Amino acid sequence: MNNIIEKQQNILHRMYDWCLKAANTKRAKYIMYLVSFAESSFFPLPPDLMLIPMILANRVLAWRLALGATIASVLGGILGYAIGYYLFSTIGDLIIETYGLHNAFERFQNDFQNYGFWIISLKGLTPIPFKLVTIASGVAHFDITQFLIASVIARAFRFYLLYGILYFFGPLAKQYIEKYLTVALLVCLGIIVAGFIIVKCLS
Repeated sequence: MNNIIEKQQNILHRMYDWCLKAANTKRAKYIMYLVSFAESSFFPLPPDLMLIPMILANRVLAWRLALGATIASVLGGILGYAIGYYLFSTIGDLIIETYGLHNAFERFQNDFQNYGFWIISLKGLTPIPFKLVTIASGVAHFDITQFLIASVIARAFRFYLLYGILYFFGPLAKQYIEKYLTVALLVCLGIIVAGFIIVKCLS
């Protein structure tokens, strides 16, 4: 168990470094949208790792970046739903197995029968991997309209909360976050790792 967690943490650290480097490229916006899309179906890291330095660099574009991240994430969620609905026995099961989330996945499938909409909507308040929720939605054949509405709520809340904190708190927040940017991003990474561990422990 410890070896599996350590291996996953090493993978996350490498991807974390890649996200930070990508945030400083000319195509950062498009890479961030791609990460946002992929995170909803198979990629382990959220676009927050790129959004934070990008918004700090240009707060005027913050709302556009949050909107783009929301749209890309919901579209990625549709892919995750399709994987669970049509391709779980091949691609979906491989993704779940890669993150060692089989027990948690089975529990989510059962919970979806009664609490599907709220599980998706409130996911934005938890560190639970969104890909786990989207794939489980597809396997459970959860109503696609409710899935889309709940996904928009969850993703918009997530990204616009970040946008609001970085934008509306003004230069003081910018100065503080820039000073402790590495620490803040490491905390984000820690929360991601904690999300996977919590899901495993509760399953």
